[in-house]
Amino acid sequence: FFFQRRYLDPAAADTIVLPLHGLKLEKRLHTMAPLSWKHLTILGTLLLTLTEGKKLKRVQSGKIYSEHDAVNIVVNKVGPFLNPTETYRYYSLPYCKSHATVEEGDLATSEDENGANILRGTTAGGRRAALKKLGAQKHKMRMGETIMGDRKETSPYEISYGDNIDWRLLCTETLGPKELQKFKDAIHNNYFFEMFVEDLPMWGYIGDASNEDMILGEVEGSKTILFPHLHFKLGTNNDQIVSVSVITDPDRQVDITDITQPTEVQFSYSTEFFIEPDLSWKDRMTRYADSRFLPSGFEIHWLSIINSFVLVLLLTAFLTIILLRVLKNDLSRYMELDEETMEEEESGWKLIHGDVFRFPQYTGVFCAAVGTGLQLIITTLSMLLLCLTGIISTTKRGSMMSGMIILYCLYASVGGFVSTRLYRKMNGKSWVNCILFTLTLFPLPVVAVFLWVNTIALMHGSTSALPFTTIFTVACLFCFLCFPLTLFGGILAKNYCSADFNAPTRTTKVAREIPTEVPWFRSRYFQMLIAGFLPFSAIYIELHYIFASVWGHQIYTLFGILLFAFILLVIVTSFITVALLYFQLAREDHRWWWITYINGGMTGLFIYVYSFYFYYKRSGMSGILQSSFYFGYMALVSFAIFLMLGSAAFHISLIFVRHIYGRIKCD
Repeated sequence: FFFQRRYLDPAAADTIVLPLHGLKLEKRLHTMAPLSWKHLTILGTLLLTLTEGKKLKRVQSGKIYSEHDAVNIVVNKVGPFLNPTETYRYYSLPYCKSHATVEEGDLATSEDENGANILRGTTAGGRRAALKKLGAQKHKMRMGETIMGDRKETSPYEISYGDNIDWRLLCTETLGPKELQKFKDAIHNNYFFEMFVEDLPMWGYIGDASNEDMILGEVEGSKTILFPHLHFKLGTNNDQIVSVSVITDPDRQVDITDITQPTEVQFSYSTEFFIEPDLSWKDRMTRYADSRFLPSGFEIHWLSIINSFVLVLLLTAFLTIILLRVLKNDLSRYMELDEETMEEEESGWKLIHGDVFRFPQYTGVFCAAVGTGLQLIITTLSMLLLCLTGIISTTKRGSMMSGMIILYCLYASVGGFVSTRLYRKMNGKSWVNCILFTLTLFPLPVVAVFLWVNTIALMHGSTSALPFTTIFTVACLFCFLCFPLTLFGGILAKNYCSADFNAPTRTTKVAREIPTEVPWFRSRYFQMLIAGFLPFSAIYIELHYIFASVWGHQIYTLFGILLFAFILLVIVTSFITVALLYFQLAREDHRWWWITYINGGMTGLFIYVYSFYFYYKRSGMSGILQSSFYFGYMALVSFAIFLMLGSAAFHISLIFVRHIYGRIKCD
């Protein structure tokens, strides 16, 4: 429906029919009043309902099963294993959407190892479900699951709790050249599939290719094999399902190398229930660290953690001792001078006491960056603490992503308050512009990257493309939660915070000239290099495991270590920035505001540079879709780290500058 600003098109029909829901809206078009916010809200809700359509309820986890209760196998997506973001609907491949009938199952045959035909069907074990299941029916999902690219749908597998099935026919499909080509392309691209039982994921490969050339691909003598049979293993404890896995049977294969002729394929399955006495339901996710399907070698090495911790301690202790020793000597010398020799003996950082509190250029952007960085720091710490305490379940798909979005919006008042408070202390006059900068400094790049990657995903038909409902929900959170709270924080700072900066020294009217001849090792660019490299070296080892978890199929659960590493990163960045600030002031350069912020945030740039190394040397990712998501979102993550560490470095540097200039005698 296309609505004009005030009225509907007079030439339109008097009755609007909504065929999906059988609704009729009769309006007198020529006398319609202007659309109000109430009407727009109703319209948005209506569009959401039309877009969402009818979906099944989510399969709840933790169910207590009785004998022969139906167990739901939920299919999710398929995609190249090495490209975790490049995913597609499970039924984008021609899988069975309905179960074979009892008569078809009784007539189905499969060959044993000796080549004999054996009658298999419902007599091979297990009970048939009372109601026939259909596949490709969409499930309702949480916002976080949708953001993660999940598209859960029903499957026709008929499994009942506690009933083992030796073999059962799912369906018989005659695949033509088009369908065979889809399967063949998927197998050659190393596609995997993902399914769920409750909230427990399981993975398997679609097929296998043998005798392929690493460079040329399919050559003469190579074979493409489809796995039509799946064996489900379900572990139980206290009548709850605590572990699941799916295995493809190598003895039941279909050769689809030749796609010119139609091929009849029998898709089948079997089930096995077993007792897991040592695995409770609350610890069900611990088994995924040992999954054979996931790559080994992704474990967190405690030795590397100890190494990083010792490195940070030594670096921090070294900087602390040096700074305290140098500052003590400087302060003692300055305090012993009398007033007659004060002017003659002034040098170094003492000489620029009249310029060090001269406010920087572009104060609105600077204050917005400081406020947004602090907002992101509090959001990150809160998220890690909530994950540690179990308030946010890390086992639920997308729960962390949803939590980050909501927490960022809730802490918008912190960003608005801090940025406006600092802006007023810097004699800023246009506080509204400062609020707007704070509101858009981080979300605007997010929207720009999202528009690019979402367009690429839509062009490829990938599930990574967000649907309209999710985009609308996030937009509402920003408009009706983030924006008002940012404005509230700014108004609070404007009305109740003092505008006096309370600098310990007076600022002169004319800025002092800054020396231009400095050694290369004391130049600004070399200090920026050191400021980024040293903190990065402290987290380099752990960074590999974090990348492998985020851009892989590993489930990351060590949030205590992640919190510890984040705190160490903030501490070492702050100390290094303060040390570099002292050397900058000692060479009589009073332009420290932006420099300390940039020095602190340089680690974010190093992380982004490392992402290129990881992509090309440590991962097998490829393709325009995966690379767009990877480099786009890594740019956002690096920018967020830049804002966080820059804000932390500035606050520590401001405390340091206030302290040293508050201890000296000056006119």
